[in-house]
Amino acid sequence: MEATVECLVERGWSGTTTTLVAERAGVSRGAQLHHFRTRGELVAAAVEYVGAESVEQLKRRAGQANGSTEAVVAMIADFYASDLFTAALELWVAARTDPELKPTVRDLQTRLGRETHKLALDLLKADESKPGVRESVQATLDLVRGLALANQLTDDRKRRAHIVRQWARMLEAQL
Repeated sequence: MEATVECLVERGWSGTTTTLVAERAGVSRGAQLHHFRTRGELVAAAVEYVGAESVEQLKRRAGQANGSTEAVVAMIADFYASDLFTAALELWVAARTDPELKPTVRDLQTRLGRETHKLALDLLKADESKPGVRESVQATLDLVRGLALANQLTDDRKRRAHIVRQWARMLEAQL
């Protein structure tokens, strides 16, 4: 699965082939075919892996946040600027026009979105019963995904840090 993610990040959806993944993973084509007969099966498994690993990575990083709103938002923004997000983005774009891949990626995004939202609520110590809090936390997640998109073409860390700082102040006032 790691080899599949690496290929997605480095070569994109169109450049990720089962042969290339097998070579990268150091397994024979026969061994790869034993586990995944088609590219679709391999990618479906990679989608599940990306989802599970994304949640685990975010939970590990959560321990590093010092509890401040800015630290939490920065940690989530950095997570979305990671290679796992890049791999997920490749799958999202491919799923838009691939009827076999679309339901798998959509289901993954739904689960990951719920888990990420809950984790953000916990880290921010946000009370979702207060008016506007749910929407503000969701807007935070949407904002950092957008910032991660900007980071796909150029290193956008400096600009992202300024936006995160400003957004964290606004979010803290809302929470």
